[in-house]
Amino acid sequence: MSIVLSLNVLGQEDRVVKVACIGNSITYGSGIKDRINDAYPAQLGKKLGTAYDTRNFGFSGRTLLQKADYPYMAETMFFEAVNWKPDIVIIMLGTNDSKPYNWKYKDDFESDYSKMITAFDTLTSHPIIYLVAPVPVFKECCAISNAVVKNEIYPLVKDIAKKKGLRFIDLYYPLTEMGEMFPDGVHPNAEGSGVMARIIYKQIIEK
Repeated sequence: MSIVLSLNVLGQEDRVVKVACIGNSITYGSGIKDRINDAYPAQLGKKLGTAYDTRNFGFSGRTLLQKADYPYMAETMFFEAVNWKPDIVIIMLGTNDSKPYNWKYKDDFESDYSKMITAFDTLTSHPIIYLVAPVPVFKECCAISNAVVKNEIYPLVKDIAKKKGLRFIDLYYPLTEMGEMFPDGVHPNAEGSGVMARIIYKQIIEK
């Protein structure tokens, strides 16, 4: 049963479902010429249609870890997303956490993730929360480590989703053979963002 159908059953068929996409520059659409229309949240919004209000809360360079250089939870955008009281929350963070000077705080990753989850989970909108494994890193730059993303952050995110009873979306392994869609090795182009949007769309609709 889709989210829209669920609302129809509750007699709220006129209510638009609010979707908040939380993330870093990959969510923001860095490097995409027309990111307003081609970043993954925009493409996801087009697929979901007018019954959904899908918003991009991506912030370049941000981390999940609160002791890292640029923690997402310290930004006004985080509080704007929470105050919006979304019905669906899609969280994809971790790529920038893989940098050595950030990942030295890795023991805090699960507890910091729990804090972010709690901030949304306790809202009166009772959102459905999706935890998304970061996309692959095809060319290591800016100290971002694919080995950390794949071998440490991926399993951590998956495990946190399981422990919290939340929905997990794998964007790592479905994209491992699509390096040509990541021009700088880290950020997807419009086509790559489209693939991300399709995977997430399928998860939302099927669940």
